[in-house]
Amino acid sequence: MATRRFIVTGDNIPITKSPISQAVVAGNYCHISGQLSVALDGAFIDGTILDQTKRAFGNLFAVLKEAKLKKEEIVFIDLAFSDLKDLEAITPYYDSLFEQDKKPARTIYQAAALPFGAKIKVMAVAIKTE
Repeated sequence: MATRRFIVTGDNIPITKSPISQAVVAGNYCHISGQLSVALDGAFIDGTILDQTKRAFGNLFAVLKEAKLKKEEIVFIDLAFSDLKDLEAITPYYDSLFEQDKKPARTIYQAAALPFGAKIKVMAVAIKTE
């Protein structure tokens, strides 16, 4: 039996100016590419680390919705910062995103550079549970 596999697209997720897919669903897994603080047309939106974090997670959740997944189905989050000191500023917001017993596994690291000079990039893996 073939595993279902498709690229997630939709009018409510930002277009990408790179040769990547915003997300790929393979079987019950959804792998979401790095989301930045960008508008639907792919234009970078600068701002504070918190502004960029909220926009990046908004884009991530929009991709999840197009893939017909819920944020509770996220099992792994990867956060890349241009300055790891910014983690402290976004922690209260991040903590508010997930219920205590449904927080995904997470990696955090500092990248030498992010596209557009972004302060944060958010990637995730989700598993369809229903």
